[in-house]
Amino acid sequence: MTPEAPRAGLMPLPLAILLIALATTPLWLARVGLYQYLALEIMIWMLFALGYNLLLGTTGLPSFGHGAFFGIGAYAFGLLQQRLTSNLWLDLAGALVVSAAVGGIVALCIAHRRGIYFALLTIAFGQVAWFIAIKWHSVTGGEDGLLNIQRPLLALGPWSASLRSNEALFYFCLVVFALVVVGLWRLVHSPFGRVLSAIRQNEVRAAFVGYNVWLYKWLAFTIASAVAGLAGALFAMAQQSAYPNVMSLHASGFVVMMVLIGGGLVSFWGPIVGALFFILARDLLGAATDTWLLWYGLLFVAMVLWQPEGLAGLWRSARARVVHLAAARAPAPTKDVAHGPV
Repeated sequence: MTPEAPRAGLMPLPLAILLIALATTPLWLARVGLYQYLALEIMIWMLFALGYNLLLGTTGLPSFGHGAFFGIGAYAFGLLQQRLTSNLWLDLAGALVVSAAVGGIVALCIAHRRGIYFALLTIAFGQVAWFIAIKWHSVTGGEDGLLNIQRPLLALGPWSASLRSNEALFYFCLVVFALVVVGLWRLVHSPFGRVLSAIRQNEVRAAFVGYNVWLYKWLAFTIASAVAGLAGALFAMAQQSAYPNVMSLHASGFVVMMVLIGGGLVSFWGPIVGALFFILARDLLGAATDTWLLWYGLLFVAMVLWQPEGLAGLWRSARARVVHLAAARAPAPTKDVAHGPV
């Protein structure tokens, strides 16, 4: 029997608030000393982190080489554009399909593993992808990367629009972001998502009650790879290039840190908070010191030690304390001798 899933609205309130905040960034971002490209980059990393959290937070699969699929999506988008056709929809779809296909192949090899063995295999496959991107100069450009990736026209029937400006590309990515997040939200809160949560809690028990654990893990890994590839394709458009550094082990570690410090293990929205926190820390701390990653790493260690549920867990704890204090201060009900409690 499929686990019962709670009802999930099509547009949850946190997503509506997030989309409104993102949509209004061109109106206020420059006034606080930031720039529009920053909002675009944050949104792309939010998308990457949310897709990755389908593995780590929902299914409990620690993939430490997931940056490979982000890079595969970026390279696939650029190569399709430069060697096949400069069509926005075909190139995006191709990047998504290629990253999903590679993710599916990798998952075939590792979905039967658990724990540290699963994690080590993801690192190995991620390093293989990074090494290929570095050494295959005739295709990937090697260490120089794949340059001159264009931002194709957005064509919808007879209507078309240019995406050359950061603001135009931002609004296009915002629509893609909203659609993918709604899809992930519905997926996580569907019977399929409940099975993934059951696998995270106890994989052996989930198999014992009749679920094909290997298939569910394979599907989760493939979907997460597809979302990572889509985010990578958007990132290639934003940077107008694709570089192997996004496939490296430390880049894969960034998305893990985003999910954990944001609280992806306890909240669907944790990766969004973590991505925002990470990119802002990178830019703000990076403006003050070249060793920003050291300070961020120390903060990450402190968070893992004293608040392992991340910022989302911190918010939940604070809210629970406020509710508890409010309940404690509420006046006790008075009793009427004749009629009992009022």
